[in-house]
Amino acid sequence: MAEAGQLYKYAVTGPDGQTRLKVDPFGFAFEKKPGDAAILTQLPTVTEPAIDQHDAAEQPMAIYEVHLGSFDRGPENRYLTYRELAERLIPYAVAQGYTYLELMPLTEHLLDASWGYQTFGYFAPTSRFGTPADFAYFVDAAHRAGLAVIMDWVPGHFIKNTDTLYQFDGTPTFEYQDAHRAENVRWGTWNFDLGKAQVQSFLISSAVFWLSQYQLDGLRVDAVSNMLYMNYDVGKEHDTNRDGGSENLEGIAFIHQLNQAVHTMLPERLMIAEESSAFPQITTSIETGGLGFDYKWNMGWMNDTLRFFAREPADRQAHLNELTFSFMYMYSEHYVLPLSHDEVVHGKKSLMHKMPGDRYNQFANCARYMCG
Repeated sequence: MAEAGQLYKYAVTGPDGQTRLKVDPFGFAFEKKPGDAAILTQLPTVTEPAIDQHDAAEQPMAIYEVHLGSFDRGPENRYLTYRELAERLIPYAVAQGYTYLELMPLTEHLLDASWGYQTFGYFAPTSRFGTPADFAYFVDAAHRAGLAVIMDWVPGHFIKNTDTLYQFDGTPTFEYQDAHRAENVRWGTWNFDLGKAQVQSFLISSAVFWLSQYQLDGLRVDAVSNMLYMNYDVGKEHDTNRDGGSENLEGIAFIHQLNQAVHTMLPERLMIAEESSAFPQITTSIETGGLGFDYKWNMGWMNDTLRFFAREPADRQAHLNELTFSFMYMYSEHYVLPLSHDEVVHGKKSLMHKMPGDRYNQFANCARYMCG
């Protein structure tokens, strides 16, 4: 008889007659790495309801973007648990004046060195920091402290490991039938085939699950551009749609379905697009021709602002257009102005080290303009 705590995988026999062990795409919990078997788990109850976001547009939003594995560590450099993070991270964020926590992806993933964007467990908080009950405790603690919680969510692509979603039944199930469209060269992942009904159901169910079961206050939908365009990837020849254009018509239709489903079932939650192109009407309602997101990350503002403050102070006067250019389009969408993790990694330097001059002047510039 199946009992709580037991590990399991599916033995799937493909059309080639080979039987392979596969993870449960709908698993609620997984064993700690390096294993990836699902665990039979009783889902916890989140007692504190989500914070109503109906009036979010009228209230200040100060969002602390955080990767839980990097915020702090315990003895011997171990990960803190969700419960320990509730005791350390939440008071810190409140003391700093933040109103939102943006958690980088918590969906289960394999690589410890990653931020969590190459995921496979779309219904499971990562076991690195504890159990689903521990995560529910963290969300409850945040809500009691007045902090809304949003999570990065990755519906465009998934990890390549062959025992996860890849060719789940021995054929392309979650990914495109066409291997060229299925492969995401930029991130070393597989693209979801967003035109398949089963993929649409899987991903929308995942989004609603996090917002309802764990009472998250919203989702920051990652890499929306990768879902909007067929030529967003790098390192390969690009496909075109049936009209000869670069827009991914299936991806656009899926985004409509996603936002409509969330806003119909959970109208008080926020859907935020991490979208780096000039695709129009990201935050316009679906009824009037838009994609239906509540907010869009303004990546252009961030890049222009950081470029401006990296200049020598004497040179900045000649480049004020880098600060004012966003005025040209600031009313075209409902924007969030981010200083994203993407800009302080892979050799791009910390906010302080982007500043010109010696360490004293770097610190002075950062404290006055960017970090104060």
